Amino acid sequence: MFKKIELNGNPHIGIFCRTNDEIAFTPRIPKKIKKEIGEALNVKIKEISIGGGSIIGSLLAMNSNGAIVANFIGDEERKMIERFFEVTALEDRFNAAGNNILVNDGGALVHPGIKEKMVKKIEKTLGVPVYRGTISKMGTVGMAAVATNKGVLCHPKIDEEEKEQLHSIFKVPVEIGTVSHGMAYIGAGLIANVHGAVTSPHTTGIELGRMEEALDLIK
Repeated sequence: MFKKIELNGNPHIGIFCRTNDEIAFTPRIPKKIKKEIGEALNVKIKEISIGGGSIIGSLLAMNSNGAIVANFIGDEERKMIERFFEVTALEDRFNAAGNNILVNDGGALVHPGIKEKMVKKIEKTLGVPVYRGTISKMGTVGMAAVATNKGVLCHPKIDEEEKEQLHSIFKVPVEIGTVSHGMAYIGAGLIANVHGAVTSPHTTGIELGRMEEALDLIK
């Protein structure tokens, strides 16, 4: 199922929300929008904050096994996420976990600048092999693509070597596309899992078609 929504007039839902196949973490949102997200993704919705703010998607990366979060998360905020699975703080210069980590239940790609010690912690928490790399020569791989357990939709300027790496890591088909009427930063404008996707009202029918195909959401 697809839903098109904005959060307080902002179309970049991937900056504010993060999901796996069972739960979505969001900032405080209206009940109507919460219901729409829950229906589209077939998940429970949990409202949280990170560092006292509403930027959840950019600061949190997760799969079914665990979560990596920016290191300035508060103790009570962290406990909210730990109710569901193991949490590790990203103690690194590149601490915006959602921006710098792309993950599903098969593997993870992280910003090439993340330290080896931290890569090993990420690997342990998420329970998957972790590799460094880029998408379209960018280290902010979590904003350049969306990965689910069915497919990857990524920045249209990805090169063939990067695309092959994604396929090897995530073990699912990898396709290119855009969101929000031509925006190449897929992770900023889309949240998705195996059940459905949520994107902005500006996303075109052609873009939705690419999402359906790439993420295997055609029923």
